[in-house]
Amino acid sequence: MTGQPKHWSERLSASLPTRHTLSAHPWLQPVGTRLLDPQLWRLQHEAVARGVAVGTFWAFAIPFAQLVVAAVHCTWWRANIPVAAAMTMVTNPLTIGFWLWLAYQLGAQILGEPLGQAMAAGAQAPSWFAEYGWPTVLGMGLFATGGAALGYVAVKLVWRLRVWLKRRTRRAAA
Repeated sequence: MTGQPKHWSERLSASLPTRHTLSAHPWLQPVGTRLLDPQLWRLQHEAVARGVAVGTFWAFAIPFAQLVVAAVHCTWWRANIPVAAAMTMVTNPLTIGFWLWLAYQLGAQILGEPLGQAMAAGAQAPSWFAEYGWPTVLGMGLFATGGAALGYVAVKLVWRLRVWLKRRTRRAAA
């Protein structure tokens, strides 16, 4: 088992696309050269905070191609692309059912609608969307914007706490 990443961060890094594979992606050709900018791949606190915000937003805002859209968004916002790509994995095939259910619950409460009953067998898509769609869209929109803001602020706070603890440790050692 030599050569296999052992630490969870190494496994995560190995599973994320590199800047060269992203820049070669056909959908990303318009911003392909911008994706090669080293600033978008470094762990700087502002870029990481933006990456968390961008990735979280797109994870909830659209149901597919989140990684591609997040990578393009990162080039404009100067956000860390690997962090944004990792955050888009918050919604994945294993968790999307839970997030949609939770979004519906939140949206229905905000809209003041009673929680829906089970749809009859053979119900058409328009009737399903009329019953569940708007509360779910509202909930996912709130998760997208709220999660992006919360993620950005959390990264900034954790980064400051980390710097403060390092300084405190250095002062105590001196």
